[in-house]
Amino acid sequence: MTSSDRGDAENRFRTFRWSDLEGEFAGSIDGPDSEGRIRHILDPANAVTTIHWGRNYIFEASMATSSGRRPVVVKQFRNHGWRRALERRFKGSKATRSWSVAKALIGAGFNTPEPLVLAESTEAEGNSHFVAALLEPAFEVRHFFRRLDNQSDAGEFPEVDDLQFLGRLGQLARSLHEAGIWYRDLSLGNVLAHPRADGEIELHLIDFNRAKLNKHLGLWRRSRDICRFPIVEREHREAYLEGYWGEVPHRWDPRWWLYCLSVRGYILKHQIKNALRGHKTRGTTAKSLQGGKHHAHIPAAEKGASIRDRSVWDRLSDQPHQHASKWQKFRIRLADAPDHLAGYGAVIRGAPKVRSRYLELKQGLWQEPVSFRGVGVAVRPCAEDPEAHFEALTGLGVRHVLLRLHPWEENHEAEEALAQRLSERDIEVVFSLPQNRELVTDLPRWERAVERLVRTFTPYGRHFVIGHAINRSKWGVWTSRDYTRLLEVASKILRSYDGVEILGPGVIDFEFQATLAALQRQREGFSFDAVASLLYVDRRGAPENPQMGLDTVGKITLLKAVCDTARHTKPRSWITEVNWPLWEGPHSPAGRSVSVDEEAQANYLTRYYVLALTTGLVERIYWWRLVARGYGLSTLESDGSLRRRASYRALKTLVAQLDGATSLGPIESPDGTYVFRFKVEGGERLVAWALEDGVTVELPSKPQSAINRDGAVIDVPDTTSVILGPSPVYFEL
Repeated sequence: MTSSDRGDAENRFRTFRWSDLEGEFAGSIDGPDSEGRIRHILDPANAVTTIHWGRNYIFEASMATSSGRRPVVVKQFRNHGWRRALERRFKGSKATRSWSVAKALIGAGFNTPEPLVLAESTEAEGNSHFVAALLEPAFEVRHFFRRLDNQSDAGEFPEVDDLQFLGRLGQLARSLHEAGIWYRDLSLGNVLAHPRADGEIELHLIDFNRAKLNKHLGLWRRSRDICRFPIVEREHREAYLEGYWGEVPHRWDPRWWLYCLSVRGYILKHQIKNALRGHKTRGTTAKSLQGGKHHAHIPAAEKGASIRDRSVWDRLSDQPHQHASKWQKFRIRLADAPDHLAGYGAVIRGAPKVRSRYLELKQGLWQEPVSFRGVGVAVRPCAEDPEAHFEALTGLGVRHVLLRLHPWEENHEAEEALAQRLSERDIEVVFSLPQNRELVTDLPRWERAVERLVRTFTPYGRHFVIGHAINRSKWGVWTSRDYTRLLEVASKILRSYDGVEILGPGVIDFEFQATLAALQRQREGFSFDAVASLLYVDRRGAPENPQMGLDTVGKITLLKAVCDTARHTKPRSWITEVNWPLWEGPHSPAGRSVSVDEEAQANYLTRYYVLALTTGLVERIYWWRLVARGYGLSTLESDGSLRRRASYRALKTLVAQLDGATSLGPIESPDGTYVFRFKVEGGERLVAWALEDGVTVELPSKPQSAINRDGAVIDVPDTTSVILGPSPVYFEL
């Protein structure tokens, strides 16, 4: 590293240039191993909390300093594409512009979180980063305006006099303009209110990469720059403009009507944008066909790699990423058309039997008592704190664990140690062997890997899942032949061990035609011992939501119909992977549109397990996974501790309340509500929920006690009427 002190003139900022990064950092964070500490906070893998997930990724991180750990905010800008490259070359990146404006604001006496690091990739399309201190406590002024407008979604905001606060915002805008700063985005989310210890409230500015310095602003630019707050009431506008102009302009004064016109135009623009949001434009479609964008941490495909070989490993979401564009994949599908047509033929031939069996199963749903068993969780070893990981795993109370092995790796000591400890606890362990493109194209290597893994892990479990998301090219399988060759090699090895069961094919999502095709087209003499499916329903939100007319119960029923009628499997169904991704940026395995918060995830988990296992049509369900940012039941915090999410408590409560109980099926309840009845030792238990808050339901008898989704005891009314919401409740009758 080369470093130079730039002196007091620029607040003692230091420049640096490393092999792949260059920029500046504040002298306040200088110290031993500055490079290592800065690289640590720039890595999204070390994000503590996702703050914003959009065109740019903003997250909180924890930085080690000489005085202890310091919370910081990292804003990661992507520079993909020729437009960003040109902008970066001639105007500077957004991070560089943010850095310059932050220093200018501080120099002019404005409040803004302390700028700490500017880091620019030395690659043309590499990332740019702007890092600032985390301001705590801080409240976006959007919540002041929501409260001013009596909106129900108004968040917390300090108590202020409305008119005086509007005047302060006007004064802030005027001060910026007098300092020659044309902010160009002075809006709801870019001004923070920070209460000081003495009770005064400071206004801090953020998100200023669009700002321009040393500008003389005329009336038009001033009006456009101050119009981004939704101030519509006359009294409020007067207070705001008095703060800006020092007086209330007359109604026919250009300062008044030009401001009002600008506000109306700004509000109209956002109304149009919101109306269009979610609709795909031609430009969006074209981008997706060309390959679109990906998270900045994902490595590029190997130079010169063929279209079939362009998937790479995404270490944050723990899955592959496919660099091939939709057009490129379409070309491969055309080249493989004979294989796909043969698959469609197998589906068409098998469909009548599937339909007939589906109708039979549907008619017989919940007609007989069902033992509620099969709640499981999927895991990978936790290198950071294996003891805390094992304690959390055993603390759930589950008796079924799926351990995913990575056959492309050579060292499996951590996996073996975990499997041995679970086996000693008499916990059933299932082993999943996913594939990647390298193994698909190198069968001898696949054979050696399977031989080694089966030999190592059969002492701890007798179930092996062969095939993972075989209907997704990013996992290396492009044709049925790709998967069949893997299966033939693995089955030959596995069948040489007594009592070992083979599960597959591991189709992901609601694509049962792919499952049926895979089950119909295996070689004669081979049969799966059970069908393994990765039955996600997250793209439809709640598990009760329909897709092509089928909700979770309908999909479970159709899947069992496939298992019962397909040629090369026993009539058994396992769901080896399910979860709902969280709103945690690149750690989430799916897009923003299907991600949920932690409360919704916990609600959906309980409801999915109850809906699926009470049918009696599926033997096991495994949540992927125990520890993971972006989707796990728990997550590692910045200090290395393990935080158990609401979904962890929900699964633990589900096991404690229902595992081993006898399901008597649902009882009649109003539309949009679900009440399931169970026979337990000593009596009966209900689990109930509603899709909306505040729905009243009559129970068959007055409940004696109740606990909530997370296992806490709650009050019960002295009547059979109870009020339900999206969070399931357990009632003891």
